[in-house]
Amino acid sequence: MTGMRARRLVAVASVAIGLVALTGCRSEPGVAAYVGDHRITEDAVTEVIDDASAKNPPPAAADEVPPGQEPQLPGRSQVVSTLVLAEVCERVSAAEGYRPEGQVEPAQVAQGLGLNPETGYVRQVAELYTCLSAIPIGAPVAPTEQELIDLVAAGKRAGAVPAEVTVEQAAAQLDGDQLRQALANRDALREAVEEYDVTVNPRYRPLLFPVLSFTGQTIAVGVPLGEPASDAVNDISTPRPRPEPSVPTDG
Repeated sequence: MTGMRARRLVAVASVAIGLVALTGCRSEPGVAAYVGDHRITEDAVTEVIDDASAKNPPPAAADEVPPGQEPQLPGRSQVVSTLVLAEVCERVSAAEGYRPEGQVEPAQVAQGLGLNPETGYVRQVAELYTCLSAIPIGAPVAPTEQELIDLVAAGKRAGAVPAEVTVEQAAAQLDGDQLRQALANRDALREAVEEYDVTVNPRYRPLLFPVLSFTGQTIAVGVPLGEPASDAVNDISTPRPRPEPSVPTDG
């Protein structure tokens, strides 16, 4: 992202699955999520999904798209996560007077997702990442021993870390500047989200926004949006030993 300072939030080209329980009066039919008094309706989510499908029809023949470059159509949880975090980011930026440090273009996101740049979801993701570039973060954060243990275990379950690799061996590759910066990004986002009353329909639970992703859109570092589910949700999960961001961060 041209002009973006390294200490600002690095966004990735995928948004992951949904978290939080509806309680009390905040359980209206047809509402996917709340951010304060703002409602994100199921109809709005459906419109985004339908638009993405219409503007990104499947190829006529399987060999038209190289393996690994197939269009990554968003699921409902991805759309909800994008819309929730966009609302939070807009509110935080307005309250704190934050200004974006870089402009993320739809073409950049479209390339990362293999989607038509005219897709509404692509534009929404680009706007979200532009907004997130304004949120300041602190110094890189070292992972705890337990986080590394959980990270390696999740990686093995996903087949991303070979079964014979020890925690110490995997940690030597995983624990670097990129991971520690992602953990700082996670903490900054978590703090921003906690400022607002976020509630997500149980059908999208648990909802995680990926701060760092890996091959196959696997979440490496994610931040929960809203209340955690009844089962524990790890902030780090299933990376590959040599992670790469899904969206280019320069040029």
